[in-house]
Amino acid sequence: MADEALKREIDEYVERVWPDAIEDMRSLISIRSVEDRDHAAEGMPWGPESRRALDCALGIASRLGLETHDCEGYLGYADLPGTSSAQIATIAHTDVVPEGIGWSFDPFDLTRKDGYLIGRGIVDDKGPCVLSLYAARFFKERGEELPYTLRCIIGNDEETNMGDIPYYQARYPEPAFLFTPDAEFPVCNGEKGHFGGTFVSPRIAGGGIVEMDGGTVPNAIPGIATAVVRADASALPAAEGIEVAPAGEGLARITAHGKPGHASIPAGTVNAIGLLVDYLLDGTVVSDAERTFLLLEHAILSSTDGSTLGIATADEKFGPLTCIGGTIRSEAGRFEQTIDSRYPTSTTGDELAARLTGLAGRYGATFEVADDSVPFYVDPTSPEIETLVATYNEYAGRDSRPFTIGGGTYARHFANAASFGPNDESEPKPAWVGGEHGADEGIGEECLKRALRIYICAIARLMRLDLAGN
Repeated sequence: MADEALKREIDEYVERVWPDAIEDMRSLISIRSVEDRDHAAEGMPWGPESRRALDCALGIASRLGLETHDCEGYLGYADLPGTSSAQIATIAHTDVVPEGIGWSFDPFDLTRKDGYLIGRGIVDDKGPCVLSLYAARFFKERGEELPYTLRCIIGNDEETNMGDIPYYQARYPEPAFLFTPDAEFPVCNGEKGHFGGTFVSPRIAGGGIVEMDGGTVPNAIPGIATAVVRADASALPAAEGIEVAPAGEGLARITAHGKPGHASIPAGTVNAIGLLVDYLLDGTVVSDAERTFLLLEHAILSSTDGSTLGIATADEKFGPLTCIGGTIRSEAGRFEQTIDSRYPTSTTGDELAARLTGLAGRYGATFEVADDSVPFYVDPTSPEIETLVATYNEYAGRDSRPFTIGGGTYARHFANAASFGPNDESEPKPAWVGGEHGADEGIGEECLKRALRIYICAIARLMRLDLAGN
């Protein structure tokens, strides 16, 4: 194998700095950096806690000897200048999705248990953010000037609209190559298109549903959904996954418990809104107008491949479309249901919008498009992608090839980019360890430590490539 001396040097470095890296992860995880635009202000466009997390990450980078830059609170970056101003870059993010329900551990502390690390953001993406900074620190310690500038971009708005990226790209040059440690190994060279929108019912008055609420964000399958209805709680039947309790005189609260997960990976999840909708449809508490919208809800929530919506499709690069219902709210007498779809090249956002608008109309509802990003794809035989894959395979002892995903990462916004770990689906996890966007988000400590080794070695090899044409 090549680079044995380099890898021994990397091993020594990782073991030496790991205790400090763990504490830096703990510091970041302790901040509930969920976007909060209601409290945004100058210098903190995503809210005060997101600002605190950005400051924390920039402080770590500065302490590690990197040249840090705060970009008016939108995001930041840390440089290790090289011979050329052309950049090899990483980009990670310090914002997180809300904690949601079902945690067995404190979501805003870093818990170590049985070889695993648990906490909101340890996988997505605070743990990997710290790894990227410590990877740059390795080269800072070596003291040799790199052929390209190494830039660690610290994003702060990835989980919602990636509003930090337009700000950055309007002011700074495109990296020659960039990877984001925000997916799975070996390397993701393509991402499905991302399409989101909201079904809105007509105004419904005097029905059996007083309020309905489910989910936390549109891009996650919800684990809990509730409805307050005009009914005697003792008269409502029992059902699997359903909890019924009194909610005041003549009112009952129905709570559905599902199995949450990321919108792009719906297999194995159970949508709590779907459970709630089917329970309501099986009963007699809803009005005819409410039932009409609930039938639309049933169509939305009864599949995750778009088949019950008439939008199922697939291609060879990306596989099948996915579509999930993320949140349900009752607002001013209307019901609002968000969807999140990840689509291949065999359809377009315009086609999805047309079909979903037509579907909504058949139930007297409307459909509003919220966002549409086209699929992203980089040639898997490019030298940069092959370098990443080869490095992972050496460390993992595998013969893996690049793959595409339904998730959306920062990579899709750059011309020459990929997502690269830290998750490794070949490494099984116990059932009590959750995934990103879910409860008890966690990862094996050795997996994360190996990811740091891989990142350092891969950056060293990327530095040897001729990227002058990029």
